[in-house]
Amino acid sequence: MKPSALSVDFEDAANAACKPDAGTGGGMFQPSRICYAAVLSSAFWALVLFLRSDNAGGEESVFVNPSAFSLPLLPGISGGRRPPPDRPPPVLDGKAASPPSSPEDSGVRDRCAGRYIYMYDLPPRFNADLVRGCSNLRPWMDLCPYVANCGMGQPLQGDDDGAFQGPRRGWYATDQFMLDVIFHCRMKRHACVTPDPSRAAAVFVPFYASLDGGRRLWNSTSARDALALDLVDWLSRRPEWRAAGGRDHFFAAGRTTWDFRRETDADDEWGTKLLNIPAVRNMTALVLETSPWHHTTNLAVPYPTDFHPETTADVAAWQEAARKAERTWLFSFVGAPRPGSGGKTARAEIIRQCGASSRCTHLQCTKPSASEPSSCESSRGAVMRVMGRSTFCLQPRGDTPTRRSTFDAVLAGCVPVFFHPDSAYTQYTRHLPADPAKYSVLIMHTDLTERNVSIEETLSRIPPEKVTAMREEVIRLIPRVVYADPRSERVDFEDAFDVALEAVIDRVAKRRRRRRRRI
Repeated sequence: MKPSALSVDFEDAANAACKPDAGTGGGMFQPSRICYAAVLSSAFWALVLFLRSDNAGGEESVFVNPSAFSLPLLPGISGGRRPPPDRPPPVLDGKAASPPSSPEDSGVRDRCAGRYIYMYDLPPRFNADLVRGCSNLRPWMDLCPYVANCGMGQPLQGDDDGAFQGPRRGWYATDQFMLDVIFHCRMKRHACVTPDPSRAAAVFVPFYASLDGGRRLWNSTSARDALALDLVDWLSRRPEWRAAGGRDHFFAAGRTTWDFRRETDADDEWGTKLLNIPAVRNMTALVLETSPWHHTTNLAVPYPTDFHPETTADVAAWQEAARKAERTWLFSFVGAPRPGSGGKTARAEIIRQCGASSRCTHLQCTKPSASEPSSCESSRGAVMRVMGRSTFCLQPRGDTPTRRSTFDAVLAGCVPVFFHPDSAYTQYTRHLPADPAKYSVLIMHTDLTERNVSIEETLSRIPPEKVTAMREEVIRLIPRVVYADPRSERVDFEDAFDVALEAVIDRVAKRRRRRRRRI
């Protein structure tokens, strides 16, 4: 399957309603996958939302030569940042309390108790060697500039189209699939990493699944799966694995779940079978998008954006800039049409309505060729400029329900407008508020395609005071959905990494309690 064929909107598949000729046009799913997702998704997200509500209670960076990239051994507990508080409060404009002193410094109880992490020192073929081969990670582009600076990429230079009216500190050209590298670099500096697996609340496997999967997606199935099967063989011989069969293990796989869930050995089926390997099913995978059927083994985490602050002060400065931005557009859409999808789709209707409204602007992302980045990828400032001047940012589904653009919008202080709950509400349950109405708007895609609902009229009816409250909530969310600079020793706020790690620790603790009850 070719990337150029991944052009069918999700709602087209749903509208196909399992007809025999409802093919994917060469997309990443088999027709049966699309059929079941379309039929079951709406019912499932309603159940998830119900259950969720029931349970609610400055230094200049330099390019790193990939050939010299190395992964040093873990620092001891006394190194790195201070241990986190029991439940670090969300940052709002830099007002979070400073982290507590370490137990060694003040004699207070061990803040890492119950949250220590043991991290494997994997053979380099599972991570460092992939980075060294960065020029071959994607067939059509050189990823070496993007693996630099611990996966953040190159610093954004100059004015960049006038988009950054606020502070420029912490901004990088970050590829959306670099979570594996960012997460590993951050973990190496985490204060609660322990060399003693018996003390660990969870075990981290620093396997770069996204880099490995991305480089092999167009190869034979045996080539796609080789390194993952090698990893499972390596892990299964470790005493740390045998202690619980891997149920306390986790790893970051910075792509959507669909890139790792191939079900057969047919070369024309998309993806690797990483997440369908029986041993891996015992682990917790942090993915950019999960599926309705795998919430117990996967956790959806935010896409990496271009902002990687070092301190609370950096976050607070950007929050203030987002708050003061002049919102000249009621709503906007950043994205491209999907040629060949056929019929009346939500995306096509969004573009039509935006073009017909004097209160909307559309930034169309063009792609000159398969070997070149799209216009939106090469001009990050243009994207942030449009979103930073819009009150609402439209977020339709694309090849899969979610998109990085959602988190770009939050970063810009722009209220996201979704057209299906699976785009956010059933995904990022630990990072986003339990009440979607606090920070977003939902207009079902069928309302656009079947009932001719007007986006402009819908958004215009929201009272101004409600819009202000929603935008303030979006700005408050910024620290929880960005990944702090993984090289920094000064991170003093709870970011997307911290939220994800806390979710993993909670999940492993529940598994251990269930296991003890069975014994």
